Amino acid sequence: MEKTIAFIGAGNMGGAIVRAVCRGLDPAQVIVYTPHKTTTDVLAAETGCCVAETAGEAVRSAKYVMLCVKPQVLPGVLRDLLPDFQAVKEHQVLTSIAAVLTLEDLSALLAGGGGHLPIVRVMPNTPAAIGEGLIFLAKDELVSDEDCAELEHLLRPCGTLEWTTEQYLDMGTAVAGCGPAFAYLFMEALADGGVQIGLPRAKAQRYAAQMLAGAAQMVLQTGQHPGALKDAVCSPGGTTIAGVAELENRGFRAAAAQAVAAAYRRSLELKK
Repeated sequence: MEKTIAFIGAGNMGGAIVRAVCRGLDPAQVIVYTPHKTTTDVLAAETGCCVAETAGEAVRSAKYVMLCVKPQVLPGVLRDLLPDFQAVKEHQVLTSIAAVLTLEDLSALLAGGGGHLPIVRVMPNTPAAIGEGLIFLAKDELVSDEDCAELEHLLRPCGTLEWTTEQYLDMGTAVAGCGPAFAYLFMEALADGGVQIGLPRAKAQRYAAQMLAGAAQMVLQTGQHPGALKDAVCSPGGTTIAGVAELENRGFRAAAAQAVAAAYRRSLELKK
């Protein structure tokens, strides 16, 4: 095998991971296949990664093979690739970013073709595109400590990595994987409020985004409870507590918590 990592599929999330990996690894060690030639041509021009003519060529070329295709098509893609995995006599690790298919599902698909490989599920979020992602990883018993260390090295440019059990992988994804959409919605609403009171749109959006970035770093760097940090901003009878009361009146916290719960319930439904 001449490459370190192969990507099958390179949509929004897969492409983000390719870009991040190429920042920390010689792009000549990265090979990508997607049926959409324009996508791979753009990635190759931007990152210097290699382009495979077929998915099988990508699989046969690399130690780590990351499936970045939609959950509903992944079983068919993996079945088609089984002969290519079996043709490789060296150690390989299968990784998947599919949100629904479990380690057991992936193992069963491999076993159906008479194969067994170490398997890692990787659940990233979109900020991985700029190196600020939170990436959850769960592995089966065939994955070695050496495999884990090497995969961590490959994915470190995506952001913060956290190994967890598969149970918490799905729960964490409901918070961090879906969460950027919730945060963007909140950011847009804050900007809309700014425009409503007279701020230019560009300024309102920038203020909201920078505020959220700073508030997040306050939690991460101080380790304080978000409630305590909130209290520190709320002066008695002041402007902030008036805004907080309005959010509470309109069910802000309950809505946010239920959004996470709804996302998690949906992930369980999709598994059925």
